[in-house]
Amino acid sequence: MPNFSIKDVPEDLAEALRARAARNHRSLQGELMAIITEAAQPASSDGPVRHPQLQGWRRGSRTIEDVAAELRAKHPQPMRRGPLGVDIIREDRDSR
Repeated sequence: MPNFSIKDVPEDLAEALRARAARNHRSLQGELMAIITEAAQPASSDGPVRHPQLQGWRRGSRTIEDVAAELRAKHPQPMRRGPLGVDIIREDRDSR
């Protein structure tokens, strides 16, 4: 797989990318891959990139709001006595 390198990135731009990565719960490398993946999609495409080597980078690209909405739909009523939150998250993670 090829490597890319961008030289002489202004510090303010690099810091903005680091902040964006943190907001999206990604590493800087993961954030850059997500940006490149989105930019590489054809303008008329509504779906994800189908390139097999890029599919792994698409995992983890959901926002915390997406995850929370999915879990709220799955568990609409608050649980009075049930599994711990960590158990729900593990079950959801392991179901993928």
